[in-house]
Amino acid sequence: MTTAEMPGPEPEFTVRLARDDAELRAAQALRYDVFVRELGGGGPLVDHENGLEKDRFDPYLDHLLVHHEPTGQVVGVYRLMREDQAIEAGQFYSESEYDLKPLRATGRRLLELGRSCLHRDFRGGVAMFHLWTGLARYVETHGIDILFGVASFRGTDPQALAQPLSMLNHAHLAPPELRARARADHFQRMDLVAPDEIDRRRAMIEMPALIKAYLRLGGFVGEGAYLDHAFNTTDVCLVLDTARMNARQRRLYTGERTR
Repeated sequence: MTTAEMPGPEPEFTVRLARDDAELRAAQALRYDVFVRELGGGGPLVDHENGLEKDRFDPYLDHLLVHHEPTGQVVGVYRLMREDQAIEAGQFYSESEYDLKPLRATGRRLLELGRSCLHRDFRGGVAMFHLWTGLARYVETHGIDILFGVASFRGTDPQALAQPLSMLNHAHLAPPELRARARADHFQRMDLVAPDEIDRRRAMIEMPALIKAYLRLGGFVGEGAYLDHAFNTTDVCLVLDTARMNARQRRLYTGERTR
């Protein structure tokens, strides 16, 4: 066998959409570990007996999975809902928390992102990179223009989150044409600290990694946070317009390498 014919090393991670009920259950099991065991969340369809975090939207949408090949584990999950899938489901998941009329009014192709999580042993490594590059391929395949979805801070005490929420409001508020707004019944103002009183370092330390990733890509937030007591989280609506990404941000998003 020549050098050119020798097989390369097996990949450590592979990314694909869930193909059957077993892979969907693996995604729901990881979500249970993160959202229920770690964050104390719940919901009417959560299966505590089998350790599965699920809801009525799961059958309608796509589940992007990161597989760790050496162990066979699903270690990363993204839940993806296109507008045609939202029509079939009756609404986007986020519409129970945010008024999405501005996004719908753009007439552009929308993709809702949700239930993003990584296994605790794979955070801070390359698993998130694989999740993002898999998402980028999906976006390209389906011609998506705008990505959005809720991302969460742990806990429902807004004063404890005053620094990061205020920084998001003052520095990263979406333009009016993309500005989803939290529903009035759970609306929480985010301008809790004046701009000149924000401790940027503290705010970034307290910011969840997923939100920081969106900001690096040029993402925005909607108006107001949503207090989700069922999941014990404070949610913000993230919006990413792919047309507004600069060359550097696009390389980060797609995983493209430069020489």
